[in-house]
Amino acid sequence: MATGTTDDTVPSTGTLETRGIEPVPVAERNGRPSQLFWVWFAANISILGLPLGATLVASGLTVWQAVLAAVVGAVGSFAIVGAVSIAGRRGGAPGLTLSRAVFGARGNIGPTLVSLLSRLGWETVNTTTAAFALLSLVTIVAGTSPAAKDHPVITIACIAVFVLCTVLVAGLGHGFLVRVQRWATWVFGALNILVGGFLVATVDWAAVASATPAPAGAVIAGIGVIAAGTGIGWANASADMSRYQAPSVRAGSLVLSAAAGAGIPLVLLISLGSLLAAGDPGLADAADPVAAIRDLLPVWMAIPYLIAAFGGLLLSNHLSVYSAGLTTITLGIRLRRVYAVVVDVLVTFVGAIYFMLVAEGFYPPFIAFISALAIPITAWVGVFAVDMLRRRHYDPVALMDTSRTSGYWYRGGVEPRATGAWAVAIVVGYLFATVGLSSDPWFTGPLAGTWVGENGLAWVVTFVVAAGGYALLGGARERR
Repeated sequence: MATGTTDDTVPSTGTLETRGIEPVPVAERNGRPSQLFWVWFAANISILGLPLGATLVASGLTVWQAVLAAVVGAVGSFAIVGAVSIAGRRGGAPGLTLSRAVFGARGNIGPTLVSLLSRLGWETVNTTTAAFALLSLVTIVAGTSPAAKDHPVITIACIAVFVLCTVLVAGLGHGFLVRVQRWATWVFGALNILVGGFLVATVDWAAVASATPAPAGAVIAGIGVIAAGTGIGWANASADMSRYQAPSVRAGSLVLSAAAGAGIPLVLLISLGSLLAAGDPGLADAADPVAAIRDLLPVWMAIPYLIAAFGGLLLSNHLSVYSAGLTTITLGIRLRRVYAVVVDVLVTFVGAIYFMLVAEGFYPPFIAFISALAIPITAWVGVFAVDMLRRRHYDPVALMDTSRTSGYWYRGGVEPRATGAWAVAIVVGYLFATVGLSSDPWFTGPLAGTWVGENGLAWVVTFVVAAGGYALLGGARERR
């Protein structure tokens, strides 16, 4: 039997987690939804909410429309994250490991690769932005230019510091991660409130009040941007944390913990970003978003702002790297989870160097990344969600067996209905999609000019095709 990992123990709160992707025994699942609330809250208090808000205003929305898009997009998409995490409570395994039961031992390779790309992409975004924050802090003290390309050695050192901090926490595992996320949230959350209050005082309220509302279609498109940039990207990783939840935990509590835990900080930060961009439209085009906002602050306030930015991104990266390690093992790479974490952060280390020292901008790649991966991830959510409606049991032995003897081998290792619905939904979704900024897209589907495409609903079409196609093909029939 192929397991993909040799780890076999579960951590206590303060010790190293050596468990890999194998299902957690029922007797050792004692987590509570309140723990997940803090995990999702901490993962979303990063500065990345500010550029998302700025992007909404740059696309023509007023601040109030941007706030509406933030509420619906962020809270709604993380409700989906909470719903998918129910599978983690049922099966006690990471999301992409449970996905073997749906797509087959080999058919699951495609969704797993997409998930790994998503996690590595977000880690690169987090690492790049945090290194910009640390570089700005260093240059304030030194009194020099904050431009990364003027200080290549210091820039690489800043990236290395963030990567090291990430590995120290994410490598220790679930128990330590949960504890750090909860207490660090209070510290960096307080700093964010302090800085946010000061930034609100700099808002050009006349510009906010005089803005002309965009049509309803633009608001719908904005909701799609926020959903793709927040909850959708986390959906296939949600079970990675909920696998330690007690079997008695209610499904509604898991949904609420994710929607509220992530929704509260995201709505506040996206709203603040939209307020700032209303008075300074150039914020949405800044090559270094950290420096652009820092320039709005006096030095004495810029320091806590940069500390809060660094800390918030670190909290988000801890969770992303932890999940990426599990996804790497699920892909079949035989590593202990802690070593998988190291491999993942080395990849993002190189990516951050590229974006800071080679690339010309930050926002275009960022928006292109979240819009490109939203399609295949949403397709996976559609198929997985339909399967969850019928499945109440995951065979722990079959989940870890990727050979022909596996109970989830199906036809040649592939469940054709699930894999087929996923693939067709991706193709249909990209027909309506625009990848990247609408003003300078990287890819435009042949149907992107339709009402659906222009209003950013490609991901909705993807979900409907994936879920509907899988259900019509007779999927979601539980096998024991």
